[in-house]
Amino acid sequence: MDDKRKGLLFLHSAILIFGGTGLFAKLIALPATDITVWRSFIAVGVILALLLIRRRPLALQRPRDALIMALGGSLLGLHWATYFQAMQVAGVAVGMVAMYTYPIMIVFLEPLFKGHRPHRSDVLCALVMLAGIVLLVPEFDLDNNITQGVCWGVLSAALFALRNVIQGHYLKGYSGETSILYQGVLAGLVIIPFMTTDPRAVAADDLLKLLLLGALFTALPHSFFANSLRYLKAKTVGLIGCLQPVYGTLLAFLLLAEEPGLMTLLGGAIIIGTAAFETYRS
Repeated sequence: MDDKRKGLLFLHSAILIFGGTGLFAKLIALPATDITVWRSFIAVGVILALLLIRRRPLALQRPRDALIMALGGSLLGLHWATYFQAMQVAGVAVGMVAMYTYPIMIVFLEPLFKGHRPHRSDVLCALVMLAGIVLLVPEFDLDNNITQGVCWGVLSAALFALRNVIQGHYLKGYSGETSILYQGVLAGLVIIPFMTTDPRAVAADDLLKLLLLGALFTALPHSFFANSLRYLKAKTVGLIGCLQPVYGTLLAFLLLAEEPGLMTLLGGAIIIGTAAFETYRS
């Protein structure tokens, strides 16, 4: 198998598995915060084992990187918690689509770090994506579950975008696996104070699902994703990554019988299409 096909296999496998993470928001009978803590520490354990088996270096390159990893991990933990909250409140499709506004947020955050203004076309893309978000919201009433889910999803997107910009600007020298190793620890520690369920009270069935989420649906796809970047251009990875909400919505429909409404499909098409266009253009 040539390098390109190998990269595509790694990438599509990662995106498909990432799409399946949304199922656990509905399958596990725990709050989003509790799921996040379990997910973080299980994923860290698996990734640590993989890195040790491969004899990869674990040490940070510079002392200041510890603080940046801590900030990135805090943002990652809050992102995971708000993302699962969005899907628990409004359904997998709405939560995923709302979270996928993060690419356009990166466009506006990066100039703050690089000292230049966003292009006019970026502003236009942001307005188009805003129209897609408006289509997702049935009514501007926070008592509505869908509206709540969209708000949680957009907040999750902002946290994820900020974490990715910091990652790209300050931590370029680290693999995705090493970053998740350090940031996963902080992600769990930051969310622990918000846990509401005694770990001893977690049902055996939920514990098995948490193990699957942390090991197979977090550690494994992050490893695949990191490997895909060795063989493919960042633009290719970004474009194919836009399939994640599609995979997630399809899996939720097939396995959870969650049927997205017309406005969700229209809004989702606008948001994902705009994200794909912005990724291609960049």
